[in-house]
Amino acid sequence: MRMKRKGILIVVSGFSGTGKGTLMKELVRSYENYSLSVSMTTRGPRPGEEEGKEYFFVSEEEFKRQMEEDGLIEYACYCGNYYGTPREYVERQLEKGKDVILEIEIQGALKIREKFPTALLMFVMPPNAAELKKRLEGRGTESRQVIDERMRRAAEEAEGIDEYDFLVINDRLEQCVEEMHGLIQAAHSMPVRNSELIAEMRKELEAFK
Repeated sequence: MRMKRKGILIVVSGFSGTGKGTLMKELVRSYENYSLSVSMTTRGPRPGEEEGKEYFFVSEEEFKRQMEEDGLIEYACYCGNYYGTPREYVERQLEKGKDVILEIEIQGALKIREKFPTALLMFVMPPNAAELKKRLEGRGTESRQVIDERMRRAAEEAEGIDEYDFLVINDRLEQCVEEMHGLIQAAHSMPVRNSELIAEMRKELEAFK
């Protein structure tokens, strides 16, 4: 009998303004087996964001308490605010066989790879830098100074892209969602994520030696 398929921890990163959030929500809406992890942050909510839906909004004191108690599987400081991933939720969903998606920055992504060697790292990019700036300006929620800071940050983040497993260009949303789903499903069949199945097959084949 085939072993129960375990969930994959999927780390999605990308420059601010690439549409990562919209992409992840559409992936979860379109396919059944995904679970979108909710991160914890010390930044204030943007218009329309809800507690426990987009983020868990906490004070810096509470965030640091979670850090000390090992309640976060990763955390990082980005543009003056802390972001982190609650451990309990992620591990529970993976055991259920769910593919858990974490939308986090490069710093956190590389920490995840250290703790979870079989995690799948995906980096989302816009078609070009001009489009990235256009999307940031189109939000209408940030000042010129913040936009310039995010563009400078993107230039720094570009140095770490080659640490990821897959690169996805978010040009047409529907096509990008379909491409990401296909890559994730293919990742399930890689030997590195099927060590128990391989060990069981080797054990059964011993009888034929």
